[in-house]
Amino acid sequence: MAEKKNAPAPDLRSGMDKDSLREDIKMHLKHTLAKDEFSKTNWDNYRSVVLTLMDRLNERWLTTQQHYHNSGAKRVYYLSMEYLIGSLLENMIVNLDIKQEIMDALDDVGLNYDDIRNAEWDAGLGNGGLGRLAACFLDSMATLGIPAIGYGLRYDYGIFYQTMENGFQVEKPDLWLRYGNPWDIVRPKVQYPVEFYGRQGAVKNGDDGFYYSWEDTKKVQAVAYDTPIPGYDNGIVNNLRLWKAESDTTLDLKSFNQGQYIDAVKDNQLEQNITRVLYPNDKVFVGQELRLKQEYFLVSASMQDILRRFKHGNKDWTKLPEKVAIQCNDTHPNLAIPELMRVLLDDVKMPWEKAWEITSKTMAYTNHTLLPEALEKWPVSLVRNLLPRHLNIIYEINRRFMDTIKAKHGNDTGKMQRMSIVSEGENPIVHMAHLGIVGSRKVNGVAALHSRLVKETMFNEFDEIYPDKFTNKTNGITPRRWLKQCNPELASLISGTIGNDWVTNLDELKKLVPLAKKEAFQNKFSEIKLNNKKKLANYIKETRGIEVDPKSIFDIQIKRIHEYKRQLMAALHVATLYNRLKANPGLDIVPRTVIFGGKAAPGYAMAKLHIKLINSIGEKVNNDPDVSDKLKCIFLENYRVTLAEMMIPAADLSEQISTAGMEASGTGNMKFALNGALTIGTLDGANVEIKEEVGDDNIFIFGLTVEQVDDLRKQGYNPRDYYNANSELKQVIDQIKTGFFCPEDPALFEPVIDALLQKGDYFMVMADYETYVSAQAKVEQEYRNQPEWNRKAILNVANIGKFSSDRTIMDYADEIWQTKPIELKKK
Repeated sequence: MAEKKNAPAPDLRSGMDKDSLREDIKMHLKHTLAKDEFSKTNWDNYRSVVLTLMDRLNERWLTTQQHYHNSGAKRVYYLSMEYLIGSLLENMIVNLDIKQEIMDALDDVGLNYDDIRNAEWDAGLGNGGLGRLAACFLDSMATLGIPAIGYGLRYDYGIFYQTMENGFQVEKPDLWLRYGNPWDIVRPKVQYPVEFYGRQGAVKNGDDGFYYSWEDTKKVQAVAYDTPIPGYDNGIVNNLRLWKAESDTTLDLKSFNQGQYIDAVKDNQLEQNITRVLYPNDKVFVGQELRLKQEYFLVSASMQDILRRFKHGNKDWTKLPEKVAIQCNDTHPNLAIPELMRVLLDDVKMPWEKAWEITSKTMAYTNHTLLPEALEKWPVSLVRNLLPRHLNIIYEINRRFMDTIKAKHGNDTGKMQRMSIVSEGENPIVHMAHLGIVGSRKVNGVAALHSRLVKETMFNEFDEIYPDKFTNKTNGITPRRWLKQCNPELASLISGTIGNDWVTNLDELKKLVPLAKKEAFQNKFSEIKLNNKKKLANYIKETRGIEVDPKSIFDIQIKRIHEYKRQLMAALHVATLYNRLKANPGLDIVPRTVIFGGKAAPGYAMAKLHIKLINSIGEKVNNDPDVSDKLKCIFLENYRVTLAEMMIPAADLSEQISTAGMEASGTGNMKFALNGALTIGTLDGANVEIKEEVGDDNIFIFGLTVEQVDDLRKQGYNPRDYYNANSELKQVIDQIKTGFFCPEDPALFEPVIDALLQKGDYFMVMADYETYVSAQAKVEQEYRNQPEWNRKAILNVANIGKFSSDRTIMDYADEIWQTKPIELKKK
């Protein structure tokens, strides 16, 4: 009898095979978590899988960081107040390329992969697109081998948990840390003091001037929490370092012993409040001291960490721009400019000109908005109280900048007032965008249209002063999460057809173009889309108790609720379809399921009223037997990354309908197209470039252009003209006004109607409505021809390669950061 060969022993802590992973999962459950088959919970099972993955990640993490250090590579430091990283388990598994091995290992021990995956709570450390973009960028930097660290804040409470009560949004705390976060590692020895308040001091510096200092400050400790960010199947693991605020002082034991517990812990709690909660994306932050504290807390802790790392291997401060690139994600971290100046001036004792040259070569700033009210501004009185030394530095930066303007344009007081970093008047303010422009090497927009408008309108005078400073870096999305992870069936079809290289080179999808008209490929593509729609339909049934037809058009709009994103216009279209069906019950229309998702900032009353209106329309539509087999309107609560991963693969139609000139880029538009949805949209943000890539015939464009919006405003836009000229629009507006959709409170939606008819309809809903409805009619007509619709959908997938965040990051690396990717031998 032949002797049976012994199987190789599992390679604990590092093996990537099924057996090694299985044994590690069992080991961690017993020896790390002290649980057995009788006491374990699903959370324990989940944690044992996380710990098993962390073993593999930690080894690669250490190797990567050591390699970066030894190579002396230039580092990129990405500063962002938001990282919408969502759930991490499947993302880690996909990037380690061990999904099947993990599933098999779990099966061996009687565990279900989906149960483990669903145990994780989304890390909602962002409000929307800004934070999700930052998360995609981290993934791409690691996949490309860019030596980078992301810096942010470890909020105790992320973006609020959204529920609905009688159709109204209700905000509840996001308890994402209720059981701790098994993905991050606290570094108690990596702490930095962050200072606030105090006063500016000065000491005579010979005959030439003064050395300045910041004295009598109050301190808060910043403690580092690190999360590994693996690249895709390349052995590289970068770092996301989030700061948590802790008290700089111990308890006042005298007060404590006298029974004054509240007084004893009061200061500690106030200091820890800095990272207690993510600020919702309200329209303005003016006057909110805690928000300014958060921004400086991020900047100060991160700058100390950056400069500690730089000084470890460098003595020459003039080399800082050669070794360090700091990217500010929007205006929020722009205090990094005066902070670096403060360190160089006060601590290093460097002369101003030299410090400014170093600072302005090291910093870069990304602008994310065309809405003037969204550009951050801080009252001088608040900055003076909280950051007195920084305010004086900002004043000096501004004085020298005004001298530059004078030298070029003479004593043009109007220009100087418009461009000044610090405004004059009774209540002067600091313009953080102006500070970012003046103090950065490069300033970029995030889509071609956005960047053009930044240069031509919002900051045209700055572009005259700095003609080479402004540039475009069109946003992108990571194909690892937004196709391979969220749509595994489609990813498998693509890989089985053209190979797997598309995962790291999205332009490879061009190879699908010839297959778009092939019936066999269309059929497989269509079957996958239907499967994804069935999954979403099941979720809607489970969470909302509403049955929807997976064969209907899934018409989806998911994004932050804001007037300029015009969820209202999509809701009006639902009401119009409803009215048509009621007037003609036998009307031959393609069944349609319109699905909304998104959160309104708690203080944004109009946006919250739009959510209520959508729900009220849905209540009427979904409960009317005359239309229920042809039309549904659904609002899915608590929109988040994990829900997006289910909704996007199921979409037939992607709603990108913002007022032209108001959306900087958008990235949802890219995710939908990558997953085979056709776009209905205005020529706004990245829609313009998506149209160029996928072709005019494969996208539904409607509405006024940026120039037409401007012309109409100048001519004197009267929304009532459109109301009176369109009987269907008038009917819907009148229904809303008279309480047809909300009979229990007929006057509830009067502010919505007032904004449209009485207050000028700033977001041009009335003006664009007719062309929007016409475009929707074309959608229905096209959808009736399924082979043609599938061909167009496949061409969207095939031609969306430009919008990979890998391309975006390489553009940043080449043109802004001037750093090169690092290769590492994969273990």
